Amino acid sequence: MDYTPDTIRSIELSTLRLPLPVPISDAKVFTGRQKPMTEVVFLIAEIATAQGFTGHGFSYSKRGGGPAQYAHAKEVAGVVIGEDPNDIDKLYTKLLWAGASVGRSGVATQALAAIDVALYDLKAKRAGLPLSKLLGAHRDSVRTYNTSGGFLNASIDEVLDRATQSLREGIGGIKIKVGLPDGAEDLRRVRAVRDHIGTEVPLMVDANQQWDRPTALRMGRRLEEFDLVWIEEPLDAYDAHGHAELARALDTPIATGEMLTSVAEHERLIAAHSCDIIQPDAPRIGGITQFLRLMMLADRAGLGLAPHFAMQIHLHLAACYPREPWVEHFDWLDPLFDERLETRDGRMFVPDRPGLGITFSGQARAWTTERVTIGA
Repeated sequence: MDYTPDTIRSIELSTLRLPLPVPISDAKVFTGRQKPMTEVVFLIAEIATAQGFTGHGFSYSKRGGGPAQYAHAKEVAGVVIGEDPNDIDKLYTKLLWAGASVGRSGVATQALAAIDVALYDLKAKRAGLPLSKLLGAHRDSVRTYNTSGGFLNASIDEVLDRATQSLREGIGGIKIKVGLPDGAEDLRRVRAVRDHIGTEVPLMVDANQQWDRPTALRMGRRLEEFDLVWIEEPLDAYDAHGHAELARALDTPIATGEMLTSVAEHERLIAAHSCDIIQPDAPRIGGITQFLRLMMLADRAGLGLAPHFAMQIHLHLAACYPREPWVEHFDWLDPLFDERLETRDGRMFVPDRPGLGITFSGQARAWTTERVTIGA
């Protein structure tokens, strides 16, 4: 059958504010660097083509940057109107050059991520395939661990209850936050969780960049006894050499990367041997186009993969990684979608629906604060 060219007819951009049930605190709050998080701001892109195909994508921001993402997307999205939506790499480059004066990282590319994800969703729907199958999957399910139950605003009893609930729901591992000013309290909470879930359940901790180098080494040595899957973000996200020294000194694997906003920044981590497990975030580094480039580099370096947040996107991408990865389970985003991702026997299963396999809910529409349509 001959290929019939299609064109992008319109892009609808919208922004919404997802309220969190309770204010969320990690170590950055307890060290005075941030206030508790009360909402997540989303940028939504919905692409329609002349042949009647549609694609949906999203990016997001925590605490700041959401309005800037929306503003930048409005400025540059028009350059792809009339283009063939299948030429994703070409369109990504065109969008980059439309906003070249503000660079190729941070808000500049996070704004493009929603459009890029929507293009991949559209392409997979056109093919009638889940996105992972379009890209080339290695597996149909991925190991999963829960993070949303382990924040520091929760009492240890609440953390234990959430851990029990997560395991009953078929989630395989538990991650909790550390990095409190009182390291003894961190150790008490980790010990309580390990005792509660047993030695066979995978356990991770996340310090959210709040230790300096001596503290990270000291705490890392104290944490060795708990047989952790990894210690996440023990140091400032951009301290590649400090992470590398820590990775060499500890038996426990080091994971980091979620706060970086470009492939180039991750390349510096990889070159310095800064981590055992890399944790890119597709919306933060510019979308799926950029994530695929980074996956190739990470695999070549022999790294584990555990993408940050946005499991509705990252499940498909992790399923395509040659090495057995992890996907982070967050239930915060559930109200935005009509569908739920299946977890069973410690794994998250790729949906068999075309594209990302998600549709935005009526509640998502109700939370929308601004909307604009670019094109016909």
